Amino acid sequence: MTTANFTHETQARKADHLKICLEDDVNCRDVTTGFERFRFNHQCLPELNFDEITIATSFLGSRLGKPLGAPLLISSMTGGTERAKLVNFRLAEAAQRYGLAMGVGSQRVAIENPELNASFAVRSVAPDIVLLANIGAVQLNFGYGVDQCRQAVESIEADALILHLNPLQECVQTRGDRNFSRLFDQIAALCEALPVPVIAKEVGNGISGVMARRLLDVGVAAIDVAGAGGTSWAKVESGRAIDPIQRRLGETFADWGLPTADCLQQVRSVSADVPLIASGGLRTGLDVAIAIALGADLAGMASPFLKAADASPEALDETIRATIAELQTVMLCTGCATLSELRSEDVLLRIEN
Repeated sequence: MTTANFTHETQARKADHLKICLEDDVNCRDVTTGFERFRFNHQCLPELNFDEITIATSFLGSRLGKPLGAPLLISSMTGGTERAKLVNFRLAEAAQRYGLAMGVGSQRVAIENPELNASFAVRSVAPDIVLLANIGAVQLNFGYGVDQCRQAVESIEADALILHLNPLQECVQTRGDRNFSRLFDQIAALCEALPVPVIAKEVGNGISGVMARRLLDVGVAAIDVAGAGGTSWAKVESGRAIDPIQRRLGETFADWGLPTADCLQQVRSVSADVPLIASGGLRTGLDVAIAIALGADLAGMASPFLKAADASPEALDETIRATIAELQTVMLCTGCATLSELRSEDVLLRIEN
């Protein structure tokens, strides 16, 4: 396939992804995040002033050195088209305003056609945010290496690189890249050579404790579990598939994966100090609070921010403010003045079935 044909096909796929995520029901059908299994221990007299609650934090500590106004990551979503550019710039402006972290969508299309980098290059409107570049790990088996990953980082002045892991999505995607062999050694070499931290992220099917341990052992600096319970990329790919087998695959595996809550507990059990991002089905500040109580350092949300940003800057602003208010409300009603207190024992109770 020529570069021009590849770019056209990838842009069309990006446009389809964005349209389907905004207009169709692509949530998992039956599997949930697992957050419904938990309840906060309500404090009827918390002895706490709401105005003194602190949700400021940092991520990857001295390696990034940038403060965050809240433990929120605008998760990787889109890029490569004009509509995606509008969404990304609205998201970046909001991230700058509230001090949030932000990840861009897969930059493969911009690596192949640098003219499309403008839809990802949001640093001009967000000079101070933690900004994460994004490349699919499987591309290391298809001609990508340190140079392409460095290009992804430098082209948007990113602080770190997300390597997204998506074997199920590639299986369902028409002409997907399905050679996931021998990637650990290549990831190790990349982590050693790249001047910024590397974050391993699933796309909605989860990272287990065993997989997290292996990724950390080869040099990955942080884990984004991106568990099941939210957007199903199998359903997204099924929605755009023409081939009946690909469409059936997407429907069959719509609920495949590890619930986000299980991933968080597993990963935290294998490493007490790994920088940990919770994403996959988070929709409210209450979900954010549960994720943090389960051990996450940051909570990533995609769909709520995507839909709000597509609607208007005002809708996005309202969504962020509501999410922060929900998190702060949990903290007041549990007597937690800081995020570290929210992780204390007995703050979050497991509901017995």
